[in-house]
Amino acid sequence: MMPSGTDRVERNTAQEINRRIAAATEQSIRWHAHHPERIDNRLAELDREWDIERVLEANAASLALAGVLLGVTVNKRWLLLPTAVTAFLLQHAIQGWCPPLPLLRRLGFRTALEIHEERAALKALPGDFSGARNAPMPMDAALSGARI
Repeated sequence: MMPSGTDRVERNTAQEINRRIAAATEQSIRWHAHHPERIDNRLAELDREWDIERVLEANAASLALAGVLLGVTVNKRWLLLPTAVTAFLLQHAIQGWCPPLPLLRRLGFRTALEIHEERAALKALPGDFSGARNAPMPMDAALSGARI
């Protein structure tokens, strides 16, 4: 059975790293609960944050392009690089794991869902869901309700 698209990266990441990423997200939400004037800035940062899929795609495309260029101009053996990179990208698409994934997760790259969860919790703190709530949501409720 193939992993679902929403949690395949998390399932292929060491629990220690998943916990560290979740703790950093929770810390951000707790900090912003006490500094609501900074929420808009953090939301803008989240808009610019690259998720793990985007990083993997950019990395694969860069390495594949470099391998093709080097294969054409320097030595045909360089064509092994784009072959390996595209095989790893296919493996990631099918299984949710590829060799760079553990390193990138250790560096703190998050899934789109993890970024979305922080965004939802931050928007919930001041009750910012377009009239869905009239009063600010308590921080603990925002933290527990963030996983949508």
